[in-house]
Amino acid sequence: MSSSVKKDKNIFLRIKILFRSALIIPLIAVLFLVLLIFILSDAPARTLYFFFIGPFRNLFNFGNMLNSSVPYIFGALGIIISMKAGHLNLGGEGQVYLGAFITIITALALDTFGISGAVIASAAGVLSAGALSAFSGFCKAKWNANELITTFLLSCAVIPVINYFVTGPFLDPQTSLLSTKKIAENMRLTLILKPSNLSSGFIIAVLFVFIIWFFLGKTKTGYELRMAGHNEMFARYGGINTKRNTVIALFLSGCFYGLAGSAAVIGNHYSVIKEFSAGLGWSGLTTALIAGFSPAAVIPCAVFLAWINSGARIAMQNTGLTFEVAYIVQAVIFFLSTSLLVKNSFNIKRNE
Repeated sequence: MSSSVKKDKNIFLRIKILFRSALIIPLIAVLFLVLLIFILSDAPARTLYFFFIGPFRNLFNFGNMLNSSVPYIFGALGIIISMKAGHLNLGGEGQVYLGAFITIITALALDTFGISGAVIASAAGVLSAGALSAFSGFCKAKWNANELITTFLLSCAVIPVINYFVTGPFLDPQTSLLSTKKIAENMRLTLILKPSNLSSGFIIAVLFVFIIWFFLGKTKTGYELRMAGHNEMFARYGGINTKRNTVIALFLSGCFYGLAGSAAVIGNHYSVIKEFSAGLGWSGLTTALIAGFSPAAVIPCAVFLAWINSGARIAMQNTGLTFEVAYIVQAVIFFLSTSLLVKNSFNIKRNE
């Protein structure tokens, strides 16, 4: 079989993977969700209404649903960059938390600088999260330490340290929450769909989706990352510095998780609430899995996951359904996505 025919066949397989991930898996998850509602709810028709229609009933619910997709988009982009380079960043929880904390304490120190101070604070948060992830990349490049373990362990180590600072030296005594002080109003992102919490962070997230799509598909560095992820030995023989690219990929992955945390505190919370980032790292990974690690599918997949969580929350408020249903559906999505990913990866390798 000629190389051009093999290439066309592999492209078809990858499109097939994306179709299955972005369409079939959500459909199975929704059907499973309907089954759960009929089993667990005393009033399934009412519960289905609030779950499926609730997020679209008014601007408040709809805007909040879109807003909750922002950290999923940023997290998914971070996962996609690392996965394209052949690495998996499991430290999203700690990196989101660290990015948010550094952003807030920097913003509090620069509160007289207004929007320029907010930009500096956000950059500090993003770079700190990127540095945390890049350290795992350095360990991988230098000593071949498994990045799954190092990113996860560093995340687990960082969270209690930040908890100490949030509930200790930086605790706001004027609030009943375990949180830092709020940043000044002139440092906050603009709300774009009042009365909801949807901020301009959603627009920024959408712009970054196109930036990452261009970076991975149209730039030299993006090509090198993809080549190293596809076949590291071939890339090394081709003159690509795979060790450097390992550090770069994990640094960028951490930066996007840090951006998720920064956008959350500048756009909505305006302070760091103790462990507010719990679950965001895994939600970003789930979004990337549904999207088949394709930047083009990140936005609809993030909105779908946000819709599941928003619907569960609204149904919980209006019926007897518990919010844990959303976690069960996410677990089903995670299981289906990873199973399909492994299966199709073997199919592609077999046809190469």
